[in-house]
Amino acid sequence: MIETVQTSSPKVIGFKLTGKLHDEDYKSFVPVVDARLATEGRLRLLAQFEDFHGWDLHAAWDDFRFGMKHYRDFERIAMVGDRKWEAWLAILCGPFTKAKVRYFDVSEIDTAWTWIGEG
Repeated sequence: MIETVQTSSPKVIGFKLTGKLHDEDYKSFVPVVDARLATEGRLRLLAQFEDFHGWDLHAAWDDFRFGMKHYRDFERIAMVGDRKWEAWLAILCGPFTKAKVRYFDVSEIDTAWTWIGEG
């Protein structure tokens, strides 16, 4: 499931990702991002992983397409989680975006929000 997290700036968009993601999750997530990009231009994204179990095959394809479509649309991406493989996601997504990408442990959530809002 992908839930929207309220932020204090229209240039920052946040999401909590839980469980295993499916195509239906992207059908609701992508329009939210596209609408915000249309009104605000480049964004900053915070993705918080909580009890996250990855993607099914269709959602993995959706995620890849989303990344390719929005290659230049984000300034910063903060990824927050508590598993080693989630930290690797931050490294793996580097070549698929022009954004500065940084991983934060869940204990550093406040630092992640500060970093995403800097500058």
